[in-house]
Amino acid sequence: MRTALIAGASGLVGGECLKRLLADPNYERVVAIVRKPLPAHPKLESKVVDFAQLSALDPFPVTDVFCALGTTIKKAGSQEAFRKVDFEYPKAFAEFGKQCGAATLALVSSVGADTASSYFYLRVKGETESALAAMGFASTSIFRPGFLLGNRTENRPLERFASPFSKAIGFLLVGGLRKYRAIEGATVGHAMVAAAKRGAPGTDIYEFDEIVTLSTV
Repeated sequence: MRTALIAGASGLVGGECLKRLLADPNYERVVAIVRKPLPAHPKLESKVVDFAQLSALDPFPVTDVFCALGTTIKKAGSQEAFRKVDFEYPKAFAEFGKQCGAATLALVSSVGADTASSYFYLRVKGETESALAAMGFASTSIFRPGFLLGNRTENRPLERFASPFSKAIGFLLVGGLRKYRAIEGATVGHAMVAAAKRGAPGTDIYEFDEIVTLSTV
């Protein structure tokens, strides 16, 4: 039986990942690191902790780590604040998961993530990927979805406006552009759990086609 440690469970992809974990009989316990408690479930334990203070937590046995932390520069308010949420917190969370003995890590990143990108958002995403991949988990799965579809708990008017358009132009994105196709948050969440259970050794990066295929497992 497996124990999952998840961060970002109140977001779109993290929430879908959490649903999948709670429904999966292979997981007997799911621990969510959160800012406020999640709705009760027999398998779920919410640990309300400031991500800057994760080191204060005592480690406990964990098999799989799921990181779906992320924000936007607009919501964060500055590049510095964005970097804290999208780099510093995921790094601290993954380090804690490693201390707990986890063998697998699944990370939600972004299509186009690249440490050499001139675009700050994508550069930070790339740096986060690199930092977590270097931690030495037996299996690291990095997910790079494009525009995410689904119902968010937070208000993002621009994304609601863009969602129908993103769906409509999907068929135009072919060849090397397929990775930019919009994708359901539930599909990504499903694929994350499938990847963790598979536990392929080393580091794997999943983009649109690979995510869709993995979500059918």
